[in-house]
Amino acid sequence: MKNPIKKLTDKHPLLRFLSNKYVIVSAFFIVWMLFLDNYSYLDHRLLDKEINELEDNKEYYLEEIKQDKKNIKTLKNPHQVEKFAREKYYMKKDSEDIYIIEYEGDSLK
Repeated sequence: MKNPIKKLTDKHPLLRFLSNKYVIVSAFFIVWMLFLDNYSYLDHRLLDKEINELEDNKEYYLEEIKQDKKNIKTLKNPHQVEKFAREKYYMKKDSEDIYIIEYEGDSLK
């Protein structure tokens, strides 16, 4: 009498291939490396996404630094400091009145 597993593998050649010990070990290794390992593919995807976000932040902050350096350069002039304070922070002299006119749809940031 034939072994029942032998009967199945004779009928279905795919089962013979899948029951090979090298295929089983290789499948286990692939699953381990993709999902279970500390350096898995999923972890690498998350880290790559984080790296991309940090690089975008770096570009944004480099642009901000460039803009701030430009502002610092213009603010070395005392007249520019006064103009900047009046426009940005609504500062005024004691003898002045300031009227802020807002149009519909405009908002202060």
